[in-house]
Amino acid sequence: MRAPPAPSGDATARARQLPSLHQLLQTPAAQALCAQFPRARVAQALREGVAELRGALVAGDMPSHAAGDAAFFREAEARLQAPRLAGLRAVINATGVVLHTNLGRAPLAPEALDAMDAVARGYSNLEYDLEAGTRGSRHAHLEALLCRLSGAEAALVVNNCAAAVLLALTAWARDGEVLVSRGELVEIGGGFRVPDVIAQSGARLVEVGTTNKTRLADYERAIGPATRLILRTHPSNYRVLGFTAQPERAELAALAERHNVPFMEDLGSGTLVDLRRFGLPAEPTVQACVRDGGGLVAFSGDKLLGGPQAGIVVGPSRLVQPLRAHPLARALRIDKLSLAALQATLALYEGAEPPQARVPALRMLAQSQAEIARRAGLFARRLRRRAPALDCTLRDDHSLAGGGALPEAQLPTRLLLLRHATLSADALARRLRAGRPAVVGRVVEDHFALDLRTVADGELAPLLEVLAAAAQGQEG
Repeated sequence: MRAPPAPSGDATARARQLPSLHQLLQTPAAQALCAQFPRARVAQALREGVAELRGALVAGDMPSHAAGDAAFFREAEARLQAPRLAGLRAVINATGVVLHTNLGRAPLAPEALDAMDAVARGYSNLEYDLEAGTRGSRHAHLEALLCRLSGAEAALVVNNCAAAVLLALTAWARDGEVLVSRGELVEIGGGFRVPDVIAQSGARLVEVGTTNKTRLADYERAIGPATRLILRTHPSNYRVLGFTAQPERAELAALAERHNVPFMEDLGSGTLVDLRRFGLPAEPTVQACVRDGGGLVAFSGDKLLGGPQAGIVVGPSRLVQPLRAHPLARALRIDKLSLAALQATLALYEGAEPPQARVPALRMLAQSQAEIARRAGLFARRLRRRAPALDCTLRDDHSLAGGGALPEAQLPTRLLLLRHATLSADALARRLRAGRPAVVGRVVEDHFALDLRTVADGELAPLLEVLAAAAQGQEG
């Protein structure tokens, strides 16, 4: 192996001429950084920058910038910002994807935030019966409310929908067989698949029918002495169209009853309102599943329901009680803050106003293109005055529901398309992600695009300031 070339005398001399840390700290740029960050951290960032330059010079490379120039201090600021960018922090979602899984899915209503705050500030009756003065159950706080809303006889809440399905399979089908249509063996977020969840529960998967056509007779033939559960799963973020067949929910429920095995439907997202009233494709409501299926129904709290992360199971008491009594229920139980937020969110469905007036996710889904266009036009005028370096145009486009829900739904919207004189769309996007709050949009045909469907009114002012700050300067 050939040894690297020895550094030239000129390179070594240039390395020795680099400014000292003391000199760099006296510059206005360093003083500006010290106003934002502790002096010791600024000194360390500058020291690392000088060390990188020195190493490059000694190796005979020509750095793209010099110690003390604007690019040098931008790199130092990037080092200082890195810890700030790590960890959980607020993001303005300007992507137009309402239930954006990577951005935390449904934003919570003010009532849910207030409920969490009240519970977090002190003690609560999480597992205490105030009337009897004895130990209570955390599940009692939500069960009656969920039963009223769904029409079910009993209810249980755990920490997410996958946990709810795992608990039900473990309680009812361990060491037995679970029948699932081949067309419903879906993969959910993060690479988790229905067959994997079934295997984890200790049950054995029995595939029924074909990918596109599964008939009631296929289930009938598959039922045997080891059958413990018939599972129907919602296709979530995909659809099989064309030459298809699937038994009706009521038919599957009747078959399960005839053979004395439980029937369960995993809705995945799950909604308590008929989304067709918003001009969206039809989705089975929880109430319809309870009415027509007569078995267990599992759905999420943080998708179309518009609440916190939670997995909800409703159904007959005889099917829910074994879940509540199972040892796994304790490992999967919901925490007090999520419980408080879910209770407050569910209460909005019983309020005087329709839920889309109070639940942010439903309000975003129901928002018309005309309303979004009005908001986008007003914001564009403000942006042109505040950040003239950004060229701003408007264009019709589509938003998405996200969260594995309504994959065929394209929600008409109006995008703001931004272009900077010297910054590329990707560079502008990077700057906005580093903002406070961070802003996430999408890049569309060399423009940075904002969809205000998913930007709350209270976020417009901070969005304007972050955009104005990001538009300053040139690409480094």
